[in-house]
Amino acid sequence: MKIVTYNVNGIRAALKKDWLGWLKIVDPDIVCLQEIKATVDQVPEILYLEQMGYEHYWYPAQKKGYSGTAIFTKITPNHIEYGCGHEDYDFEGRMIRADFDDISVVSTYFPSGTTGGVRQEFKYRFLDDFKSYTDKLIVEKPKLVISGDFNICHRAIDIHNPKSNANTSGFLPAEREWMENFIQSGFIDTFRHVNPDPHQYTWWSYRAGARARNLGWRIDYNMVSPALSQHIFHAEILSKAVHSDHCPVVLEVR
Repeated sequence: MKIVTYNVNGIRAALKKDWLGWLKIVDPDIVCLQEIKATVDQVPEILYLEQMGYEHYWYPAQKKGYSGTAIFTKITPNHIEYGCGHEDYDFEGRMIRADFDDISVVSTYFPSGTTGGVRQEFKYRFLDDFKSYTDKLIVEKPKLVISGDFNICHRAIDIHNPKSNANTSGFLPAEREWMENFIQSGFIDTFRHVNPDPHQYTWWSYRAGARARNLGWRIDYNMVSPALSQHIFHAEILSKAVHSDHCPVVLEVR
């Protein structure tokens, strides 16, 4: 099973940059999207996606042009779970799950706290609630893949300038501690499982030529539960895909 997570920062904008052509070449079985910023009726190109063999499940935010997640899949799921049962997060379309015969895949978009204050506190509440959610879910669905934009760099190796960003949302000590605890609880960061090298990022600011200079952050992940630890076949950041300020991350499990 080949899974790709991609924060497209607006599916309609990505489609204008030949996102479907890219998807046809990469040919994943499952695509987890974040920041779709659209409803299915706003995307006429969906017909081509269907012709490529994908079923598509959308969970847009109630606020137009904001947030939202989706799962596209060539494997018919047994069940789709929209949201996590928490009104604040479900209003923003932050989580959708597809259950297959022996594996479940979550596409999630963690809140950003870059505006500070209220939204940073919202992010901290989300982190606590997400951990509670996954603690319960893993009992029911032991083979679990959590794919998405976590909006957190785990360690100094995951950000281009850790010293200057030490007090920046996304690299705050409390956020990094949460990520460390999440991984210590058993979830595996599949990219780091196979690749220890520095300068590997998934998001770059649009400012100051950051992408061309590779001044980035690694905030997009494919995490797997312990039951899938022996099934990790391949993990890679696809940094040459330029449909967004993020790039996709691929995981293959066998």
